[in-house]
Amino acid sequence: MLAFVLLMLLAYAGLLFPTSFQNNNKNIFILAGQSNMSGRGGINNVTWDGVVPPQCQPNPAILRLSSDLNWVEASEPLHKDIDVNVTCGVGPGMVFANTVLDNKNLSFSIGGVVGLVPCAIGGTKISEWARGTYLYNQLVSRASAALQDGGGSIQAVLWYQGESDTVNPDDAALYKGRLERFFMDLRADLQSPLLPIIQVALASGQGPYIEKVREAQLGIDLANVKCVDAKGLQLEPDHLHLTTQAQVQLGEISESIRGGRFKWRKEFCAVQEPEATTDDRRQGRDDCWEGKGKWKLEGMAE
Repeated sequence: MLAFVLLMLLAYAGLLFPTSFQNNNKNIFILAGQSNMSGRGGINNVTWDGVVPPQCQPNPAILRLSSDLNWVEASEPLHKDIDVNVTCGVGPGMVFANTVLDNKNLSFSIGGVVGLVPCAIGGTKISEWARGTYLYNQLVSRASAALQDGGGSIQAVLWYQGESDTVNPDDAALYKGRLERFFMDLRADLQSPLLPIIQVALASGQGPYIEKVREAQLGIDLANVKCVDAKGLQLEPDHLHLTTQAQVQLGEISESIRGGRFKWRKEFCAVQEPEATTDDRRQGRDDCWEGKGKWKLEGMAE
């Protein structure tokens, strides 16, 4: 209902242009990482089933930066013209954006739109995202292009990567340092030293060192970097990629964490820093507490 009212207000104010998506109040979110950010929900072999849940439906107030750097109305699969060597399906981006718009405590004005900048590429290691690499340069270039019309600002980076770093013990051992360096370099090059980053701790991996990489991800201690632990989310039959429903759950939780809020439901607990969760602990939710400033997800799989 809130999304409908929002669109009516946008249309009434003349801020919604069916033929032009230039808007001076875009709230931009960068989507980066590998296949589970790109989206493989609903993929069977090399075919997407085409199922788009209600939480992932298009909304004229949600835009996507296309591969040719034009703003277009966003729809699944978000990475279809970015991660071009594979079949893309449902990822967390659309549900995240719809949840941003549906939230009653919007952190931006009613006239704003959500601008998604897909950058994820499947099968990539963290070393392939280091400063100076093709993927890093493309990410920075696309993020910069998203700001070129002078409208809006980058609100956060959503990062889900690491499955490819679970194969080699050296990659797993070096993961934490490489990830921290990537985050710091990206903030510096985007000229936003405290740019919010939401990273996802692995639900799966391609090799035997999943826990080593997860330990690195959960141990990141940088300002304005928050973590969602995806362990326990339902996987596709390949035991690597999140299902469509799991992506819906991930996107909803990520938005709650971005705003420092908790949408407590009986089926899950969320990850957050302890100072933001003191009241929740007092209310008897210690069963979700892992210590060291982290909350775990429970009962997420359908």
